[in-house]
Amino acid sequence: MWSGILRGVLISVLFGFVLFVLIPVHVPRPAFIPGFAPPPDMWPRTVSIAGIVLGLIVAVLAWAGPVARPAPNPEKQPAEPVGLPVLIGRFALVVLAFGLFIMLVPRIGFVLAAILLTAAAILLTGERQRLVWGTIVAVALPIVLALFFNSALGTQFPKGPFSALLGF
Repeated sequence: MWSGILRGVLISVLFGFVLFVLIPVHVPRPAFIPGFAPPPDMWPRTVSIAGIVLGLIVAVLAWAGPVARPAPNPEKQPAEPVGLPVLIGRFALVVLAFGLFIMLVPRIGFVLAAILLTAAAILLTGERQRLVWGTIVAVALPIVLALFFNSALGTQFPKGPFSALLGF
């Protein structure tokens, strides 16, 4: 119980630090912003506020206690706890995936790098039964997000060799 409360509070504190300390210092706010344009700190503030709220939800749910769970299914064996070396290995793979994403964005563009990162994230979760859905999500989600940000918000991402085919 206490670890869940601590986890939620730490998440909220982290996002609160970003909201109240990092954003005001590192995101410049111009003197004049047209009425139709959002300020440059709108999305970082939105994400930070969402992070604070989600952290508080985690803390409250942990404080409320365990939720009633259905009776165990005798056909399924309970999962074995994962050891520390496996957790460290998974963390290293996540760091490697994000490092490759950062290196690939300037070379192949945002969309292709995001497709590869999303596919890696799906594989790193251990999901192997729904590979068709995972592939559809890994390809469609970055394309839809890039199209939305490009057309609706006017935000340009680094272009790659296939950007013209997708309409960027």
